Amino acid sequence: MSINKIDKTRSQHSPKLYIIGYLASLILSAISFLLALNTGMHVGLLVVILTVLAGLQIVVQLFFFMHITESDGPPYHAVLLVLGLIFTFAIALMSVWIMAFGTNVSY
Repeated sequence: MSINKIDKTRSQHSPKLYIIGYLASLILSAISFLLALNTGMHVGLLVVILTVLAGLQIVVQLFFFMHITESDGPPYHAVLLVLGLIFTFAIALMSVWIMAFGTNVSY
């Protein structure tokens, strides 16, 4: 590893990016918390909004704290993370769908 590569890595990890990521995480969490406390919103719309906010929270964590874009190797790890994100949301949304419509079935 050359000295230029080390200096480049250190310059990309500025405290300003960590502070921006931390504040974005706090804001997304506060919005989710306040929406969950709001009882006047339709449940289906609330689930969709909270799911989108959860996805944004994952993106913030990946880019600001896990440095997903800072790699010298092939970009397949980013593709695999996106695939994992798709599977996670698919499983979560199918679970919500089963819980929402499972009560309409009589046994």
